[in-house]
Amino acid sequence: MRQVAMEKIPESYLKYTQRKVFIICLLLFLIFLLGVYAINVGAAELSPLQVLLTLLGKTEEGPFTIIIWNIRLPRVLAAITAGVGLSVAGCVMQNLLRNPLASPFTLGISQGAAFGAAVAIIALGAGSTHSTSADAVIINNPYLLTICAFAGAMATTLVVLFLAQIKGVTPEAMVLAGVALGSLFSAATIILQYFAREVQVAAVVFWTFGDIGRASWRDLGIMATTVGAALLYFMANRWNYNALDAGEETAKGLGVEVEKIRLVGMFVSSLITAVAVSFLGIIGFIGLVGPHMMRRVLGNDHRFLIPASSVMGGLLLLASDTLARTIISPVVLPVGAITSFMGAPLFLYLLSRGYSRK
Repeated sequence: MRQVAMEKIPESYLKYTQRKVFIICLLLFLIFLLGVYAINVGAAELSPLQVLLTLLGKTEEGPFTIIIWNIRLPRVLAAITAGVGLSVAGCVMQNLLRNPLASPFTLGISQGAAFGAAVAIIALGAGSTHSTSADAVIINNPYLLTICAFAGAMATTLVVLFLAQIKGVTPEAMVLAGVALGSLFSAATIILQYFAREVQVAAVVFWTFGDIGRASWRDLGIMATTVGAALLYFMANRWNYNALDAGEETAKGLGVEVEKIRLVGMFVSSLITAVAVSFLGIIGFIGLVGPHMMRRVLGNDHRFLIPASSVMGGLLLLASDTLARTIISPVVLPVGAITSFMGAPLFLYLLSRGYSRK
């Protein structure tokens, strides 16, 4: 019976889907290769064979083992996880708001989460500083920090949803509203820093630079759990997002609960952003660049766009972090600066083309 059903599927459609799956698998393979390279390079040069033997547990305990398991491997996995989360959040936001410029960074959600994290560090004692640059900021209470960052992210999200749903503003106006909200939360963070102690100010400023290296195995576990659960939810609603691409009225005619899908989707996207920002600082434009690159290659079918955007986001952030570590080694640049250099030109390009509400 299954063979008969398979025979009814046009060969052209099978080639169409196989091409998309091949591209996603190719991106996964590139992540693997870049991950191995990222573990190899650094102040302490390692060989691929040493890395492989260490990961397989075939080497004795020593400095190379500590470097790989405690420093480089968590950093590589954190970059991939955060990139996946931020990119898929941007992909879903662009669909839910019907705004191609939407992303956690451009809508001010990252800045709102950063303000909440600053409140946790300064007012609630969730962060502290060390004397070395390798661990300059230590998160004492990651759960409190994530909750505060999530509250700030949701405050921005609710304003954006209000403007989009109630006021019916244009996509361009929503981006301008995001810029205004980002400026508002940045100003509020500066005011907090003005009344904080020097050590607290240093902790907040260093934290906002964006640094993948500060992630520990504990932080990675929290991020991976959150991002994994969010990906499962988004994939479960992939057909609803495809229906939304045809317009709200069409989606409602197909039985999609548009308001519920939009609210829950923005809620989950904000949670991903809050978790990533609370542990790693502000990392801009990954949620804008990743989905748009994959949309040009694979189209708007969210069955493939969601996983492809996720993988591309992980690849982009891992590449940015590797570049930040190696471009002027041994100095490590803030990864947030690298992603902004990469994303700002694309943002300006999309903005210059102009978009109207579909």
